[in-house]
Amino acid sequence: MASREGRRHHHDLVPLAALISREMRNEKMEKPNVSFGQAAQSRKGEDYFLIKTDCQRVPGNPSSTFSVFAIFDGHNGNAAAIYTKENLLNHVLGAIPRGLGRDEWLQALPRALVAGFVKTDKEFQSRGETSGTTATFVIVDRWTVTVASVGDSRCILDAQGGAVSTLTVDHRLEENVEERERVTASGGEVGRLSIVGGAEIGPLRCWPGGLCLSRSIGDMDVGEFIVPIPYVKQVKLSNAGGRLIIASDGIWDALSSEMAAQCCRGLPAELAARQVVKEALRTRGLKDDTTCIVVDIIPPDNTMQPQPPPKKQNKLRALLFRKKSLDSANKLSKKLSAVGIVEELFEEGSAMLAERLGNEEPVVQSTSGLFTCAVCQIDLAPSEGISVHAGSIFSTSSKPWQGPFLCADCRNKKDAMEGKRPSGVKVA
Repeated sequence: MASREGRRHHHDLVPLAALISREMRNEKMEKPNVSFGQAAQSRKGEDYFLIKTDCQRVPGNPSSTFSVFAIFDGHNGNAAAIYTKENLLNHVLGAIPRGLGRDEWLQALPRALVAGFVKTDKEFQSRGETSGTTATFVIVDRWTVTVASVGDSRCILDAQGGAVSTLTVDHRLEENVEERERVTASGGEVGRLSIVGGAEIGPLRCWPGGLCLSRSIGDMDVGEFIVPIPYVKQVKLSNAGGRLIIASDGIWDALSSEMAAQCCRGLPAELAARQVVKEALRTRGLKDDTTCIVVDIIPPDNTMQPQPPPKKQNKLRALLFRKKSLDSANKLSKKLSAVGIVEELFEEGSAMLAERLGNEEPVVQSTSGLFTCAVCQIDLAPSEGISVHAGSIFSTSSKPWQGPFLCADCRNKKDAMEGKRPSGVKVA
């Protein structure tokens, strides 16, 4: 195992000039303009958000800039939401090998997001606090959008022509049959709240703990079968651009994805975010923290002058996204031109860590030249690394010699999430 890992480390060091040259060669399509707006109304004080538009894949190289937008909806206190806001980005970036070009960097993002989410959860649970949080984490790199999420904070894409698509999956036990089956198979119990007389009320919850979600960060008092492994989706927009709406469930409990997109079309991002929050409050009232981020990915030659939203939906679509095709007046050609607007690059929602980390060994930098844990990034001696695929000696599918590798703590975390052993973390 040591020699195999060692061969990987031969390619760790790449001169900065070579990286910048590689970035310049990748500038085949002009970078879009990214504008954003945020709005919120607080009831419990447990919603937090992150907006960071000056991140760089290659430090010191402005052409490698990317943006991060995220929403964290806490429950049972705000500690998990605050901790995740402050640490998740660094943990994700720390899991991406250095010296990658843009295409390789984007390909490495899904695995790094999984590692970053699990590391953040593991570290927060070690603090002994019982708070939890959803996390919807969005990375915008030119025309490529990568979204990772746990919980029920949602991200939608309003693309050219008014086609609305959801880039996340709601991890609510009430609505997600696959997640209910996974939780019960891992040792959890799913049921409604029982009141005096045996009547059951409210949404489906996981017991112990009574959480309505099947995935989150934190929640150490609920059970390790509530996992932090995110659903990840990566798409590439056409050069027509599009709009992202990222919001906590205070929005989505009041508005459908289509309603949220329609109510703010024709408005610039800042006003759009306010309009979505206003519409949610008008529909349902302030029953929960309500937070919304709107991100517009705009072609560089499009000033995107805001237009007042018309009453009719077909006119609204034509105003916001003008077709360049000469046949755009024809309804059939409009539908056909919508095909291929968004290219799906990656999608995976499995809750099994081995499946999400893959079979290949990532090119991870180790200061000592030894193994590196795929989740927490600590250095390991050859005798300490445990393959993420290692299982029962009776399993014909386990490959204990194959990376990536985990430290003992992360292996225990993996087993606990899969229901193979109780969590080592205890609530005082």
